[in-house]
Amino acid sequence: MELPDLDFNKMGGLIPAIIQDSRTKKVLMLGYMNQEALAKTLELNKVTFFSRSKQRLWTKGETSGNFLNVISIDVDCDKDTLLIKAVPDGPVCHTGAATCFGDNNEIGIEFLSELQDFINKRHEEMPENSYTTTLFQSGINRMAQKVGEEAVETVIEATNGTDGRMMYEASDLLYHLIVLLTAKGRRIEELAEALHRRHNKPKENYDKNC
Repeated sequence: MELPDLDFNKMGGLIPAIIQDSRTKKVLMLGYMNQEALAKTLELNKVTFFSRSKQRLWTKGETSGNFLNVISIDVDCDKDTLLIKAVPDGPVCHTGAATCFGDNNEIGIEFLSELQDFINKRHEEMPENSYTTTLFQSGINRMAQKVGEEAVETVIEATNGTDGRMMYEASDLLYHLIVLLTAKGRRIEELAEALHRRHNKPKENYDKNC
């Protein structure tokens, strides 16, 4: 992972590092890094700060096991602040809270964008022994058929099954729909945009197809 030159001099050798959950987009905490801490973060792929109180390097989770696993590191326009996207192994705050700001950090709708990115990568790389790859190789007609099959299975579980099975089949339906959208060069966020436009459209302007 390569980074541009950073300005560590503005704050006496330290730069702030904002830690964001790469899945939920929630800000987890703020810490400070010197050059050595940044190098250790890149080496371990786990967020490592310079502790101003202990005056030493401190890998988040070194005692609790709640590490912050680095996904990406971005630098701001002034090259004096880091935005680190990570996946936490557990609660981030020393109080036991999910974040140092008291926010709930449960996986939410934002995960659909992460899943979309994963499916896009599968579409680009087409790795062997991947179910997603076999779907792309099967063609649009088969992918569309799979969406229909999963929709039927979701309906069956909703009317005659259990809530757990319904949620399982609905997850399959959404996954296969994203695969189909990807094959057509679209993204799940475009569906969200379309729904948003329809939701905010004046009622009198709806046509018969809405």
